[in-house]
Amino acid sequence: MRYIQICCLPVLLLLLFAHPAAGQEPFSTAAAIGTGQPLQGGKAASDMPAATAQRGMLPSGQGSYIPGRTVPNAAPLYVPGRQFNGGRPFTAIPAWAQHAPLSGHDVFPPFGANLFQGHFAGTYYEGLNANYVIMPGDRILIHLWGAHAYSDTLMVDQQGNIFLPEVGPVPVAGVRNGQLQSQIKAYLASTFKSNVELYANLLTAQPVAVYVTGFVNRPGRYAGGMNDSVLYYLDRAGGIIPERGGYRDILVQRGGKIVARTDLYDFILSGKLPGGALRDGDVIVVGPRGDSVIAGGLIPQQAAYEGKGKTFSGAELIRMASPLPAASHVSVTGARNSTPFHVYLSLREFERFALALGDKVEFLADKPGETIMVSVSGSTLGATRYPVKRSTTLRKLLAHVPVDADLANLPGIYLKRKTVVEQQKKAIADALYRLEQSVLTTTSTTAEEATIRVKEAELVQNFVQRAAVLEPDGVVVVTRAGRTSDIILEDGDEVVIPQKSDIVQIAGEVMIPKAVVYGDKLGVKDYMAGAGGFTDRADSDNILVVHPNGEIQLADATTILPGDLLLVMPRYDTKNFQIFKDIIQVLYQIAIATKVVVSM
Repeated sequence: MRYIQICCLPVLLLLLFAHPAAGQEPFSTAAAIGTGQPLQGGKAASDMPAATAQRGMLPSGQGSYIPGRTVPNAAPLYVPGRQFNGGRPFTAIPAWAQHAPLSGHDVFPPFGANLFQGHFAGTYYEGLNANYVIMPGDRILIHLWGAHAYSDTLMVDQQGNIFLPEVGPVPVAGVRNGQLQSQIKAYLASTFKSNVELYANLLTAQPVAVYVTGFVNRPGRYAGGMNDSVLYYLDRAGGIIPERGGYRDILVQRGGKIVARTDLYDFILSGKLPGGALRDGDVIVVGPRGDSVIAGGLIPQQAAYEGKGKTFSGAELIRMASPLPAASHVSVTGARNSTPFHVYLSLREFERFALALGDKVEFLADKPGETIMVSVSGSTLGATRYPVKRSTTLRKLLAHVPVDADLANLPGIYLKRKTVVEQQKKAIADALYRLEQSVLTTTSTTAEEATIRVKEAELVQNFVQRAAVLEPDGVVVVTRAGRTSDIILEDGDEVVIPQKSDIVQIAGEVMIPKAVVYGDKLGVKDYMAGAGGFTDRADSDNILVVHPNGEIQLADATTILPGDLLLVMPRYDTKNFQIFKDIIQVLYQIAIATKVVVSM
């Protein structure tokens, strides 16, 4: 059984970490691509990080390089300030990687549904401002002093006048509050030529009662001031019914005639307030929603956008939805002449497209950018992020990365790649699923065997729960024997330049996991002794060695070097539990992908 485990290991490791690419040359237990050039002694200056801090400028005008070095490929490494899609910078992920497309079951609120939440209705003002127009029923405080004294609170009568003794009726209805003082003083002057002073103050404003009806949540009659807008009364009525009411054509009727129309989108998009003062008895009518389309994808607010009039163009939707800069294409799904309809347009073509009721519009980023972002971590003296062309290779990038040659472990350079992480996650998840299904569906022929199966199931489920949360590192081995592979970089790649180390780390099934100082005459047994020896569950014949460049090998097939990590794998008695032969394979998968030993 031990022979089967050891023999299967290289095949398992090769399958797990193989990374297809041009010129790939698989070796050992991880993926390495191509043969590359030596990264030692400065023999291939363009293929290795710079040994000192950079000076001078890169061909693109960004960064710098060491004078005298030959920079491969005179084309700029960077593409600064490129614009896409009519001046919009490309910043998003491809369309296929964004999210699930809109379906017929997606329900989005209407654009503007968050407008009525009590913020307008809670700001009632009685109208005692300079622009308030005085009307019958208002109360005005009058004080006269000097040659003639008089003080009283007068109400504006139905003819719009107040009555002053010795002066007579003074018309004030229709006068703005800010002009009240001068209006009354002008009439006083006709009776009292001099030495009479006036103080006039509007005490209370006559409320306005307005009817709100149509597709609102609480139709009714609501009181407010003359200067309160349509927004105030709609908010008092509970707002527009999201599923049925329209936002684009709200009517104000007076005496059975339309005196004003309000488009709430003007207020939402440009802050234009509905104009015109409301009068007592006015009726606000919210009609049915007009033609609407559902818009999603790369826009700030996914919602149902309502058109106005008989036509609803793509340009109008773009103005309302404000697509993100990365949006380059639009997918439109709907029906025309009772037939399913689907069209895929560029953003410019969509501006001239005529939308129809019920269309589903999705804004997508489907135009690849010309640059990718690559990061560099570890023992580096320069920048950590590099925007480079899509065709940039690893060695071209390394030629512009400054390092301290005394500290950087150049033969240990490796790559972390997001796509490899996803592949490792899927491989581990599939293996754990098959393992769990195997133990849960196995039948038993005897009571003793059934007891064993129950115990197996408990152990496996506990193991699966702990293993499922481990995160793979996505390492791609790109150096071997001091040679680096000139692979093409991908967006999100992280180039790791490890620092030189004089220690060997020991983990897994040892008594005291720790770091031991490297010795060129020390062997595996010496390092194990430094960690307190094996545990009683250790498999002393199966020890994995993780080299600084990410390469993984069996301890008895390689030489231990400074910076290595020794992983002691667990041993299980497969005679008692048949399922453990499957568990051992999963253990190796996890150990290789995460550098962690998980025991039962």
